[in-house]
Amino acid sequence: MKRKAGQDRSITANWRPATLAVRGGTARSEYGETSEALFLTSGYTYDKAADAAARFAGEQEGMTYSRLQNPTVEMLEQRIALLEGAEACRTMATGMAAMTAALLCQLQAGDHLVGGRAAFGSCRWLTDTLLPKFGIATTVVDARDPQAFLDAVRPETKVFFFETPANPTMDVVDLRAVCGIARERGITTVVDNAFATPALQRPMEFGADVTAYSATKMMDGQGRVLAGAVCGSQDFIDNTLLPFTRNTGPTLSPFNAWVVLKGLETLDLRIRRQSESAVAVGRFLEARVPRILHPGLASHPQHDLAMRQMSAAGPIFAFEVADRAQAHGLLDALALIDISNNIGDSRSLMTHPASTTHSGVAEDKRIEMGIGEGMLRLNVGLEDPQDLIDDLDQALRQVGL
Repeated sequence: MKRKAGQDRSITANWRPATLAVRGGTARSEYGETSEALFLTSGYTYDKAADAAARFAGEQEGMTYSRLQNPTVEMLEQRIALLEGAEACRTMATGMAAMTAALLCQLQAGDHLVGGRAAFGSCRWLTDTLLPKFGIATTVVDARDPQAFLDAVRPETKVFFFETPANPTMDVVDLRAVCGIARERGITTVVDNAFATPALQRPMEFGADVTAYSATKMMDGQGRVLAGAVCGSQDFIDNTLLPFTRNTGPTLSPFNAWVVLKGLETLDLRIRRQSESAVAVGRFLEARVPRILHPGLASHPQHDLAMRQMSAAGPIFAFEVADRAQAHGLLDALALIDISNNIGDSRSLMTHPASTTHSGVAEDKRIEMGIGEGMLRLNVGLEDPQDLIDDLDQALRQVGL
C-alpha cells in the first residue's frame, strides 16, 4: 500500500469492509512504518509566521493544535467514516461526549427533540435533564412504534434520537420507517449504534443522518480505553459539529485513538464470533429463565426486523429473573463471567442495570423503559461458549433456576 492510499477515497471506495478495517485511513510517515504512527504532541510548528496565519485562516492544509487535529486521531476518524459509509467522522474522549456533542451542536432554546425511551441511563439523563435546562423540550416515546415518533412531532422538532438495539432492553427501532418520517419533515436523526457497530449495522443505509458511538465498546473491544465518535455528512461534521467541539474540547487522546485503530483491525472477527456465541448462550438460557430479550432468537418480538437491519445480533442481550435478590445472587454465584457494567469487551461481563448503569434513572422511568429489578444484561465474550454455559448453569442452580 502506498503512503497515502488509505486516505484516498478514490482508492478506498474499491475496498471491502474487512480491508477498510485494517487499512482504511492509514497515512504512513516518511519512515514507512507498517503500524500506524502514534503522534504524542499537543501542538505543531511552522516554518514561517505566514504559514501559521494561513493555517488558522483555513487557507493552508496542516495541523494547528491537537484539540482540533492530530495525525493519529485523523487516521481513526477516516477509518470509522469508511466503515460507516459516511462522508466524515469526528472522534471524542468518550461515548457520552459523542452523544452530548451530536445533540448540543445542533439544538438551541426553543427546539424540540423526540427520543427513544429505552436508552442507556446517561442518554436518558441528556434527554430528561440536561436538554430541558437549556430550554430544549423533549418527548420520550416507545421507539419500537414509528407512529409514536410521528405523533410526537411538533413544528419546532429538530432531532430524533434513539438506540437500536437499545440498552439494555434490546428494543429494535425500524430504521427505515423512523428515518423516513424524519427525512420527510426535515428532522435530523441521530442513531446510537454502539451495540451493533458498522460491522453489523449501518444506519445511514436506512436513511439516518448521524450515527454516534461509544467506541469504548466493540470498536476497542478489549476493555482498554475510552473513546467516542460521531459520523455524518461533511457539511454536518465541518459546519455543525466542529464549531462545537473546537470550542468545548471533548478531544480524544492520540494514544486512545491508536488503541482503537488496533481494535478495529479485528472488529469484524470478534463481533461475529461473539454474536455466534451469544446465540448459543441465549438458547441455553431460554429454557432456564422466565424471560429473555435476545434479538438473535426467534422468541424476540422484533427478531425479523432485527435480522433485516443487522447482519448478526451482536454479543449483548438481557434476561430476567424473579427480582433483585435473585439477580444479585446469580451474579455472586458466577465463577467465570465477571460482574461489570461495561459491554463490548472480549471478556464475558454481566451486570444488574437497575442498580448500576440505570441506577440514576428514577424508578418510574426505569419501569416505563422496561427495566425491572430482575433484569440482567450479559455481554458474551470470546471464551468458549460451553464454558460460559457451564458457569451460568451452576449459578442458575444456586439460585433455584
